[in-house]
Amino acid sequence: MILEAFGSVLLGAVLAWAAVHRFPRRLPARPLVFSTGVAGAVFGDFVTHSSLGAGTLLPSLLGGMVVSAAALSLLLRPAGRLRRRSVPA
Repeated sequence: MILEAFGSVLLGAVLAWAAVHRFPRRLPARPLVFSTGVAGAVFGDFVTHSSLGAGTLLPSLLGGMVVSAAALSLLLRPAGRLRRRSVPA
C-alpha cells in the first residue's frame, strides 16, 4: 500500500510536470497544477485500490494516472479568445 501511494505521488508529479511544460500559458500557477496532479493521482489510486482490492499494483497506478490526467485537464484554459456574440433582445 505504501509503494502504491509513493508510486501514485510520483506519477501525479510527472503528469503535472509534463502538463506544465506542454501547456505553460494555458495553466494556472505551478503549485496549483502540481498539487492537483498529485492529489488526483492519490485519490484515483485510493478509489481503484478500494474497488479492486489488495494485490493490484499496476491497475491501481493506472487508475491514479487516469484520475490525475482528468483533474489536470479541468485546469486548462481555452487556447484562444472566447468569441462572444451579442444576442438581440
